[in-house]
Amino acid sequence: MPEAVHQPGSPRLPLSNIRVLDLSRIMAAPWATQILADLGADVIKIERPGTGDDTRSWGPPFLKSADGHPLSDAGYFLAVNRGKRSVTIDISTPEGQSIVRELAKTADVVVENFKAGALVRYGLDAASLRALKPSIVYCSVTGFGQNGPRRDQAAYDFAIQAMGGLMSITGEHPDRPGGGPQKVGIPIVDLMTGMYAAVAILAALTRRAENGEGETIDIAMLDVTAAMLSNQAMNYLLGGKSPTQSGNRHPNIQPQDVFQSANAPFVLAVGNDGQFRKLCAVVGHPDWAEDDRFSTNAARVDHSAELTALLREAFAKFDRTVLCDALDAAGVPAAPINTIAQLFEDPQILARGLLCQIPHPVAGSVPTVASPIRLKESPLRFDLAPPMLGAHTDEIMAELNLEPAAPAKSAMENEA
Repeated sequence: MPEAVHQPGSPRLPLSNIRVLDLSRIMAAPWATQILADLGADVIKIERPGTGDDTRSWGPPFLKSADGHPLSDAGYFLAVNRGKRSVTIDISTPEGQSIVRELAKTADVVVENFKAGALVRYGLDAASLRALKPSIVYCSVTGFGQNGPRRDQAAYDFAIQAMGGLMSITGEHPDRPGGGPQKVGIPIVDLMTGMYAAVAILAALTRRAENGEGETIDIAMLDVTAAMLSNQAMNYLLGGKSPTQSGNRHPNIQPQDVFQSANAPFVLAVGNDGQFRKLCAVVGHPDWAEDDRFSTNAARVDHSAELTALLREAFAKFDRTVLCDALDAAGVPAAPINTIAQLFEDPQILARGLLCQIPHPVAGSVPTVASPIRLKESPLRFDLAPPMLGAHTDEIMAELNLEPAAPAKSAMENEA
């Protein structure tokens, strides 16, 4: 994998003039601040002395030193914290709170994901810090938001996937073997919450550039999950029937499902009537495209069981590679079901530079999956590895002309 090295004279990144004070941990909000870091922001991550972000210990696997010894940072932490500087501060102490306030004076953005209202006792809530610096964009990320009857409840991705209806439409149909609710294979609510938070922060910064005013942003994981339901939510709102699990079958477009070829499974994703006609030609049954049961998408949805049975019989005669190549040549979306290892061997992923190594002071280098954002005039760089705990404390204190606060066991709140 190529080294990600800063090139002198490279174009300034879009957020290179922005400083982010990151009081967050776990996944959702750190995903947002990593997006900002990728775009060039100086992200200062405040961590608990001694333990740091909870995800540092969420392993194995753990990063290894250059000589092969495990370090204290798990893959979970490494996935969401590149490009940041780590400072250890006990914000439960007056000294720690004072340092955070000094950092806030230098920041454009503050991001936190404490329980709603938890930072008021420390004088680090939105009202307190925006009184100190009105132009700050202050983003709070919680499970349920800053108001409402669930405001004080704790939340994790898994619980919100369940509560937010996502698990009710994920998994095989309850009447089929292995059926019932399933969570998504990644913490999708955390990731999408981070995306919404990053978008909101960028919008607030754009507005501030026009009028100089800061903003207070309230992002809730349950709200995000409701919004993510998108077409399934509209299916319910228009049809009055609550969707349920349908396995890999699309509820509104057919044929879209996992099918078995003669030697391996693959995904078929026909999106319109023209693609269906091409599919029929590839498998030697152009007559299906003229059949009243299958000639339109609405008809195919109504007769999906009959169509699926015909397709399964036809596909069983084909080698997967031969079939997928033929469908690709005809312009019909189809794909093998890759493992993650196979994904990272795909020539398209390699050509796009999704894999890179970032220099690390102890491990030598750390692998990372690059941001998918591609900017032609100011291409992103990945120079700063996920930080070791407190690695930049002295550096940041020197920038503020302050002495580091005395180490102490932190009383920081648990994840919201």
